[in-house]
Amino acid sequence: MTDQPHQSPTVRLFVALAPPDDAKDELADALQFAYEKYAQLRWNRIEDWHITLAFLGEHPVTVVPLLRAALARLAAHHPSLRLDLKGGGHFDERLLWSGIEGELDGLHALADEVRKSVRECGIPFQERPLRPHLTLARGRRGQETDILSAAAGLTGFAGRTWHAERLHLVGSNIGRGPGVIRYRDIESWRLTDGS
Repeated sequence: MTDQPHQSPTVRLFVALAPPDDAKDELADALQFAYEKYAQLRWNRIEDWHITLAFLGEHPVTVVPLLRAALARLAAHHPSLRLDLKGGGHFDERLLWSGIEGELDGLHALADEVRKSVRECGIPFQERPLRPHLTLARGRRGQETDILSAAAGLTGFAGRTWHAERLHLVGSNIGRGPGVIRYRDIESWRLTDGS
């Protein structure tokens, strides 16, 4: 019998911001019509709502300490951001989202710094353009009309302004079989103005 090389466990990672509970509750109230009318969509759990700054994909858990150190340093010198949730839309008639407004230049700058920090850790990932949004639900083939209608129902939504005060390193089980996608905070760090 030959020895199999030991493989480290892996985790699917991303770096994100999360709205505070009261901002999420405000959007959830505006979505009540859609929850009832389009119950068959795959709705993200409210506690999992986030704004992805960098999707890193699947990596050995051994990269987590590298990321912890780099993201802690970054957060200690980056200001919190004033943001709000506004309206709704879709990607490819299959993914329903709420839009992000507010300090978008700062949001893009933070995403750029996060991605730079990840690269400096030597962690490969596929860089995608940042399109700030909060994913709400996914539809299967044949549910495109439901996604479009739910997005149209959010057109007039304008949430209150809130502060994104923490940077989150998140792990997920997406891509690991059927069922609801679950996210877990690995760690988060308070953003400051560096003063």
